[in-house]
Amino acid sequence: MVRKVVGFAAALILSIPGALSQSAGDRIAPITSALRAREFDKALQLLHPVLQQSPRNAQLWALQGIALSGAGHKKEALASFGDALKISPEYLPALEGAAQLEYEAGSAAAVPLLQHVLRLRPEDPTSHAMLAVLFYKRGDCTTTVQHFEQAGSLLDSQPGALQAYGACLVKLRQMDKAVAVFGRQLAQDPANRDARYHLATVQLLAEHSKDAIETMTPLLQANDPDGKTLELAASAYEANGETPEAVRLLRQAIVSDPRNIDLYLDFANISLDHQSFQAGIAMLNSGIALQPNAAQLYIARGVLYVQLAQYDEAEADFEKADALDPRQSIGSTALGLEAVQKKDLDQALGTIRSKLEKKPNDPYLLYLQADILSQKNGDAGSSEFQAALRLARKAVALKPTLGPAHDLLGKLYLQAGQNREALSQCRKAVDINPKDQTALYHLIQAIRKTEDKSELPDLLKRLAQLRQGATKEEEQRSRYKLIVGNSLSPQP
Repeated sequence: MVRKVVGFAAALILSIPGALSQSAGDRIAPITSALRAREFDKALQLLHPVLQQSPRNAQLWALQGIALSGAGHKKEALASFGDALKISPEYLPALEGAAQLEYEAGSAAAVPLLQHVLRLRPEDPTSHAMLAVLFYKRGDCTTTVQHFEQAGSLLDSQPGALQAYGACLVKLRQMDKAVAVFGRQLAQDPANRDARYHLATVQLLAEHSKDAIETMTPLLQANDPDGKTLELAASAYEANGETPEAVRLLRQAIVSDPRNIDLYLDFANISLDHQSFQAGIAMLNSGIALQPNAAQLYIARGVLYVQLAQYDEAEADFEKADALDPRQSIGSTALGLEAVQKKDLDQALGTIRSKLEKKPNDPYLLYLQADILSQKNGDAGSSEFQAALRLARKAVALKPTLGPAHDLLGKLYLQAGQNREALSQCRKAVDINPKDQTALYHLIQAIRKTEDKSELPDLLKRLAQLRQGATKEEEQRSRYKLIVGNSLSPQP
């Protein structure tokens, strides 16, 4: 989709008839002939005397830009196009040549140049396509889609651009349009397995499960389909109400890729939806045997145990998951700090302390510092633990609606054996955010240590529902990530 700069020569020749003197005009033909023959050095030699005779002619400077670009001197070519535009700011071939060079360099300077081209030639599909790619790289899907729509059939020969277009449509939740775009991509290369997989994924997101099955069928009929293909096909069959086939495909996927956690989670979800709780537990046991440190598998098994009213087993699984990944629910709230996510606690602590010097009574920063200190040392007798306790108390005093701080304080009280204080804080955290899984789990722990335990089954059911919902939301997000999160660099 990228126009070659030498291709502008014909347009340049015709664009300013009569602008040169007769003698200079007679010398243009050999220059353009050399450019067409890709004899760029020869073209530059011929241009030099003509430019000396007519230094204020934009066409000659643009021709020199073409020759320099063809010879690999991109910086000098850009300068030459710039000289042409100083003489004639609306000179379209120079605008196009400069825009292409900036585009190829990935420069933001290409955007105003291409927009200028479109003011002069609003229907130009190539300029629209180039702008779409540039805005896609910026993450501006709304503008990307607007320009891709104007590029029309030009995209059909550019699978990377089509995928970027489709990805943005998915991100904007324009699913039917996305299906059409990914369909165009597959139509260009029906043997492309990735294109077929992407189309089926978007069809499933658009709730066109029957179409997704039809799209996937050639992949399933191939020898030894991979686990990823089998997993997507199983999801499509389940969405289409064909559960036995979905289960068969999932079992086949697990055999082909037995360490893939997502496959066991999919199987657990089907088991839950169809009340086949024991079958789901048996499959999760197999997954845990292979991946004993996968917190998600324990969560899924805990959810199934709740359905069987095996609350002790469920709580043990939730506790194990919490121990394996204590930040899975509140990691996004404790947050935002890249250092925390990377577990570089010393760096995170330094960052927080520097901010607290400027805002010593910021409840959120106090909470973050308490959280980091509690991670550094969970021993109730340590100085870090005691400091975390003081900071968490101060945070909730300054902002009583800060749910994560109440939850952290409740957790610290539990660790310190102050169970009634823990119960109070955990209840506050759950009241503030009833969907906070970590706070709900800490409340369950506190109740077990303090009061009548008749409340526990209902709380465990609530926790199981939240876990189940989170798993399904993550499955949906993963489908979006597959399409939207691809690191594409489409070149129009």
